[in-house]
Amino acid sequence: MTKKIRTYITIMFLFLCQSIVAQNKTPTPDSPSQTDLGIFALPPFERAVRCIKYYEGWHDIKRNYPYIGWGHCVQPHENFKKNLTLEQADSLLLSDLRTFCGIFRKYGKDSLLLAVLAYNVGPYKVLGDRRKFPKSRLLQKIERGERDIEREYLDFCRWKGKVIASIRRRRNTELRLLYEP
Repeated sequence: MTKKIRTYITIMFLFLCQSIVAQNKTPTPDSPSQTDLGIFALPPFERAVRCIKYYEGWHDIKRNYPYIGWGHCVQPHENFKKNLTLEQADSLLLSDLRTFCGIFRKYGKDSLLLAVLAYNVGPYKVLGDRRKFPKSRLLQKIERGERDIEREYLDFCRWKGKVIASIRRRRNTELRLLYEP
């Protein structure tokens, strides 16, 4: 896929997000409408939450276990017998994302971007694991203070070693919504 097509797809996704956000907010007479401001008017954490919800979709306990709600991975100490309510799923997503932000807190303005990535791929693939995974090239670059990380971030679009177009679109969107060069 050419870069022009990828850019077009990313822009169309951002317009889609903007229209979704506009439907969820009723403007007051003295404030601009959400349509005027777009998704970038939202705080970065809220942008991250909406992006995760969009790409994760709903995980039904019967079909997607151990993933439930908006992609929460059920932990050994958790006991879920039935589907979650939207409020429960939102609460789990917020809790998970805050936990990941805490893990990556020392990376400052990149902590949210790294947390969103870890929500999808797992923190061990970003941080490294002594037994299975080395520290990611993305994290190595960030630690060196390098800001040209697009290629390394987009490398996290593989499943079973194969590049997956939908995951690449997700990474592109996350980068556009959350990265500050």
